[in-house]
Amino acid sequence: MPTMKSTLFSLLLLPALTGLTAQDVTFTITNPSATQRTDAAIRVPSAELVEHLGLTSGTPLHFIAKGREIPYQAIDADRDGTTEAYLLLLDVAGNGSATVTPRALKPGETAPTFPQRAQAELSHKVDGNWEDREYMGGRFVNVDSLSVPPEHTDHSWYLRYEGPGWESDLVGYRFYLDWRNATDVFGKKTPDMVLQDVGQDGFDSYHEPADWGMDVLKVGSALGVGTLATWHDGHALRVEETDSVAATIAENGPVEGRIRTRYYGWKIGDRTTDVVSELSIQAGSRLTRHDVSLSEPLENLATGLVKLEDSEVLHGQSGDWSYLATYGPQSLAKDLLGLAVIYRTADELEVTEDDHSHVVVLSPTDNQLTYYFLATWEQDTQPILSKEAFSDYLSEQLDRLNQPVNLTYAGR
Repeated sequence: MPTMKSTLFSLLLLPALTGLTAQDVTFTITNPSATQRTDAAIRVPSAELVEHLGLTSGTPLHFIAKGREIPYQAIDADRDGTTEAYLLLLDVAGNGSATVTPRALKPGETAPTFPQRAQAELSHKVDGNWEDREYMGGRFVNVDSLSVPPEHTDHSWYLRYEGPGWESDLVGYRFYLDWRNATDVFGKKTPDMVLQDVGQDGFDSYHEPADWGMDVLKVGSALGVGTLATWHDGHALRVEETDSVAATIAENGPVEGRIRTRYYGWKIGDRTTDVVSELSIQAGSRLTRHDVSLSEPLENLATGLVKLEDSEVLHGQSGDWSYLATYGPQSLAKDLLGLAVIYRTADELEVTEDDHSHVVVLSPTDNQLTYYFLATWEQDTQPILSKEAFSDYLSEQLDRLNQPVNLTYAGR
């Protein structure tokens, strides 16, 4: 039986194939920062490649640099079967550059495969039955999309680890796909992909230490890390009251995992709006990018971090970006955990707090907002073991956002 991955590659090979012209076209990825960019990800629109390479639209490609294949992922954001962009992953020296040669796959040539360093998944039970608000019996199956059934609520035992999950080789996350809609953290002790094995016993044993790691964050009524909310009547109101919710696994590695969630009829006081939330993570990164779109304007959106004992609040700003962070022995394992949200400084309306969370209130532009969040754990594969080291790490993330790698074409 063909695997999902082999089926996807077969779909990629369906369009007509065309070779490159005699003169190969290259492009250069330049790092404007003095700091080396390890696992720098850059998105290259397919339309640009078609134009510069003189290829038939839909021609599947692969990418060469320094004589080797560059890890990449074909991106089909709207899931219409057409590759809209390629997401490339490579290392670029400080103030350096890398030359990449895109090549068309030859007729009958198989697209290269790469280690899975990012993924997203959603799993729910089948072959059981609902009894009031609990799903009894059944088995878990992974799905590409789900319209949340009206019976589902917190602790219904219907969704494996209670919602969608996404991870890189450094960290994992999940959010509760119910009225809470809060984000939690899976600390990882291995670079391997682990989410497919988490919660398979049907219970919440992932709160206990395991070989792969554990759930390391107590969320409760708070914003967890990076949860979407709005500042309303003096507190952060999560996306709690809605008409319906549907989630889709939009990308599933090997370079990026992405989850798209549609909240219909989010009610805030006497106002209502639909929300599209896209959460994405890339290989080699702890950062989740959160892209939010509203159907109707709101005065603000908000996000933040859970208030926990024995943690210190940190603030930082550089260029166009700022962060709100906490660091200290605040994990469920009673060891060091760093949490942060990173946002455009120009979007900031207020940094405040309520009873449960440290909060940053933000202003959407044209009903859209983008921010990032991250977590680091003392037991992960690249631990950050002091407040000073965590501050340095956050400054590096701001530098990456302020000075992204860029692309220029040559040879045509």
